[in-house]
Amino acid sequence: MSLLARRIRGFRLVDMVGLSVLMLLILGVYLAKTIAGRERAQIATAERQIEAEKARIRLLQAEVTHLEQPARIEKLSETYLGMAPVSIRHEASADLLSDIAIHPTAPSPKAEIASAPAAAPAPGLTR
Repeated sequence: MSLLARRIRGFRLVDMVGLSVLMLLILGVYLAKTIAGRERAQIATAERQIEAEKARIRLLQAEVTHLEQPARIEKLSETYLGMAPVSIRHEASADLLSDIAIHPTAPSPKAEIASAPAAAPAPGLTR
């Protein structure tokens, strides 16, 4: 008698092996679908989190743009720090930067006028 035609409790051996393989395939497909569904849910959750973070980034960029407006910063510096725009008398040209570096504390223009009325302006200051 051949191995494939052999009967066990009324069933041929080949039928039993085929049924076992079929059951394993069904179980494998079920497990694969379950795992894929779980991963699909995790991917959807990650995509929702990414969209929420992108929206938050856009909101923060808009806030930074608002906070960095020059007019707003100027108003805050005048209000809280008492700062004002630099007068033209205190601006220095690029040629005088080396003199300013050598003499970092130049006398104020009022002290200069009081001490020597015909003296040249302090290094770094232009009129």
